[in-house]
Amino acid sequence: MADRYDLLDLESQFSTEEIALRDRVREFVDRRIRPNIADWYERAVFPTEIIPEMAELGLLGMHIKGYGCAGRSAVEYGIAMQELEAGDSGLRTFISVQGSLAMSAIAKHGSEAQKQQWLPEMAAGRVIGCFGLTEPEAGSDPGNMQTTAVRDGDEWVLNGTKRWIGLGTIADIAIVWARSDEGVRGFIVPTDTPGFSAEVLEPKASMRASIQTELHLDNVRLSEEHRLPEAKSLRAPFECLNEARYGITWGAIGAARDAFNTAASYADERKQFNKPLSAFQLTQQKLVNMALELNKAQLLALQIGRLKDAGKLERHMISVGKLNNCRIAIDICREARTILGGNGILLDQSIMRHANNLESVRTYEGTDEVHTLILGQHLTGQNAFA
Repeated sequence: MADRYDLLDLESQFSTEEIALRDRVREFVDRRIRPNIADWYERAVFPTEIIPEMAELGLLGMHIKGYGCAGRSAVEYGIAMQELEAGDSGLRTFISVQGSLAMSAIAKHGSEAQKQQWLPEMAAGRVIGCFGLTEPEAGSDPGNMQTTAVRDGDEWVLNGTKRWIGLGTIADIAIVWARSDEGVRGFIVPTDTPGFSAEVLEPKASMRASIQTELHLDNVRLSEEHRLPEAKSLRAPFECLNEARYGITWGAIGAARDAFNTAASYADERKQFNKPLSAFQLTQQKLVNMALELNKAQLLALQIGRLKDAGKLERHMISVGKLNNCRIAIDICREARTILGGNGILLDQSIMRHANNLESVRTYEGTDEVHTLILGQHLTGQNAFA
């Protein structure tokens, strides 16, 4: 059955296998996330008990081929992210940090031994990873990172602080990026290594059903076998970030779609002046405007996904998706809330939770400003970052 917002028979653009995947993930969200998410969000709890179920669905590193991973297409990965974020952005973020960031770093830049050691365990959810790139003074400017890696004989010594790192306190390994005399290098840091510690950043008004942390590295000693051998510049972590940004292009649609569906259903049932809200012209205008943006966002995500699967995706295209779809998703959530009036601020409705979460989604993996300048550089040939 097509989604209510689908004005263009968008469902016909997806294969039978893609729709089947969508339905499996949607069923999981309806069964395990929707009944519990308001409580998890209010108590600021990330439900680690659902990790094995996510692994059983093949969601962890699902776009990676081999090593126990599902090897799904880019479009299938996007569909899964969209369905998960319809449940909650924080739970989609878990999949993104584990798969698009930590696992992708190993898959793209690790040795064969590292891939064999870590990826099957991470795909099964038995090992959790985090991705340490951003710092207290280097958010949008990772090239200014202060974390250092210094050779000491056959070992490396890492010192520094990473901030806004998803999953840091439950991770078994951290992918840490550091500046060395040889350039930016990446390391697999077991979190039980002496000198490594993580603390939760709280309290938060957004992404409450997820974990954001600060990592501290105090003379953390690692052998050469912990270094990602194919990561030789800042380009390496950016390749992982682009995987996560791609997932957000789809995920934001899920949050917006859920807000739209909530508002549309409410408008059908809520009566004012002896008729349902959906019978009022202004309500219909709001629903139409939201549906139009959702249709455009879905077409955009699908085009980017098909290009990615065809090996034709360029860096600026991901910025188009991340910038546009986060922007319209927040606008839709705000408009949807107005249809519910005061009831829209209650946690038994999803809209304000989605809106709050999207403020974080809009910020991480590149702010609006960063993606605007990436697109500006593409259009003009001029670098406005410096």
